[in-house]
Amino acid sequence: MAIAIRPTIGGFLRPFDTAWFIIEFLKGNGPEDSKRIDPAIGAPMTDIHYEYKSALHKAHARDAVEREEEKHIRKGKPAFTEEEYADRLNYYLSRIPYKLLKMRYSSFTRYFGHLKRLGWVEQTGKTEPSAIQDDYPPAPSRIFYRLTDAGWKASMIEISDPIMTLYHYSRNSVALKPTHIIRRKGKH
Repeated sequence: MAIAIRPTIGGFLRPFDTAWFIIEFLKGNGPEDSKRIDPAIGAPMTDIHYEYKSALHKAHARDAVEREEEKHIRKGKPAFTEEEYADRLNYYLSRIPYKLLKMRYSSFTRYFGHLKRLGWVEQTGKTEPSAIQDDYPPAPSRIFYRLTDAGWKASMIEISDPIMTLYHYSRNSVALKPTHIIRRKGKH
């Protein structure tokens, strides 16, 4: 019998899920050491994306430090002190390229659009000038978003896969790519 070993939060390659982070961020919880916001005011999409990417980088760096510390301990050396841990964390953070970890801004806006279609986020009506407006005044302003009542009430199952929730399919009905689409060795 096969047992599913899918992580509960995040995925196999991410320490936490995008939708979970957005929901928690807009609730004002400051997930993964991100900035805390006032849930009534909300935040612009660019700020949410920046905090998400920063949290991914921090989680990636923490994992690297913890792997290094495990190797250190296996060699019979003591665990890192708080200062050593902080130094190693800064070392790894300074070396992670911004684009290494997933979710470019265009993908993020598409994903955020799914949350808007689900009715989980809405515009607050508050805007502020964007940086590009200094050089190009007709550019759009930064629009603030907040959670709706439906966003506050969304269950963890819905949050874990908002696309599944949006299009009403079950995890069991997700099919793999048909074999005729998969490129075979030697045949291009």
